[in-house]
Amino acid sequence: MTDVQNDRTLHSWEERQEFAELMQPLIGKLFRTKGVEIVVYGRSLVAGSTIDIIKAHRLVRQHENEKLRLRESFPMLEAIAKMNISNARVDLGKLAFGYVSGRSKQGDESIEDYLGRELASAVGLTDEVEPRDVVLYGFGRIGRLLARLLIERNGRNSKLRLRAIVVRGGRDGDLEKRASLLRRDSVHGPFNGSITVDHENKCIKANGTLIQVIYSNGPDQVDYTQYGIKDAIVVDNTGIWSDEEGLGLHLKSKGTAKVLLTAPGKGNIKNIVYGVNDKDINDDDLILSAASCTTNAITPVLKAMNDRYGIRNGHVETVHAYTNDQNLIDNYHSAPRRGRSAPLNMVLTETGAAKAVAKALPELSGKLTGNAIRVPTPNVSMAIMNLNLNEATDKVSLNNFLREAALFSELQNQIDYTESTEIVSSDLVGSRYAGIVDSQATIVDGDRAVLYVWYDNEFGYSCQVLRVIQDMAGLNVPNLPL
Repeated sequence: MTDVQNDRTLHSWEERQEFAELMQPLIGKLFRTKGVEIVVYGRSLVAGSTIDIIKAHRLVRQHENEKLRLRESFPMLEAIAKMNISNARVDLGKLAFGYVSGRSKQGDESIEDYLGRELASAVGLTDEVEPRDVVLYGFGRIGRLLARLLIERNGRNSKLRLRAIVVRGGRDGDLEKRASLLRRDSVHGPFNGSITVDHENKCIKANGTLIQVIYSNGPDQVDYTQYGIKDAIVVDNTGIWSDEEGLGLHLKSKGTAKVLLTAPGKGNIKNIVYGVNDKDINDDDLILSAASCTTNAITPVLKAMNDRYGIRNGHVETVHAYTNDQNLIDNYHSAPRRGRSAPLNMVLTETGAAKAVAKALPELSGKLTGNAIRVPTPNVSMAIMNLNLNEATDKVSLNNFLREAALFSELQNQIDYTESTEIVSSDLVGSRYAGIVDSQATIVDGDRAVLYVWYDNEFGYSCQVLRVIQDMAGLNVPNLPL
């Protein structure tokens, strides 16, 4: 490579860095002051580094077979920042590519006119949604990830305000331990920001969010109004209560209004897989479930497949990361096999996810079986779906359909799609999607298809839980452009 080629390559990189650096304050201000989340083909740029912004633009080539240059998207972001829009998820990548390619632009339309047309549904809206208090009852893996997600959305326009966590105990050093677990995570990395402890008021301060730490031995033994909390959505992530009687205890505490369970609900509790049956959420629902991580991972893909091809029947095998429910070393466990050492064994066990799909997608009732193998990895799982379809297809056609579903359907926030031949589980830690279709592993033989769907069973699931919380608070964020 010549010196001229080296200089040209370096100049191109420096140009991209410069535009990414110019984008960061615009992205942050749009999010904090207007509730507008900027994404590029589904990848959120909020709180992203310059490298994150550059990488998100590079991914466009995978979907469109053409580059999207930052110098093409930056003028569009500048124009969006000047618009009177609020509470929307705006895909800068789709907008910019549609404009520069001429695919969406009408004639000699200016950027301003183009954006005015494409974002019309979010322009000039009166923001009537009142901020809502959120309480995390329990502070385990899901509770701490939900805290991170809520804190990163903190700002003047934030509609969900993390006010408190409720835990047992209160022993010496407890506050420091809780803060440390939020600050450091062996799987998901360090907290992006600053965390301090207020001993006098028993609070954790995280990026300007004051989180009250409340000690209680039961859901009905807290008076949240003593802490200025009212009409709160209580997110129970303990896994202890799963029926209306147990979860209803939360509603006996002063200051609570609604309860969300981060596990499958029993009885008549609605199990919500966001993107699939979220329309079943009513204003008068007091107790809801966000189902399980596996149910959230497989149901959106199954819905897309059933809507397009029809599913006669099928089997779902889950290759699942071990969980805190298992033992570190061999010891007693009430469930078969789960007593054996999780880091040393593959453990065959049961999963109710396949049957649970029917609660969110009744048309598949009785059509699926399922099982699970717990494996020695701490996070990121895979669902292998062996489906018998109502019509024959081929691998290319099926993958093209799933790619379009991931990019442009109503399930675009739930389904991701990769064409990588090298991707492995650790590459997907931190994915914000319910499931990621591994297109290179797809098998099709006439009317039989085998799909491989990765999912971050912690972070991806937490993002789905957050979407349910937003809906319960009356906050519906549209994806634009439509």
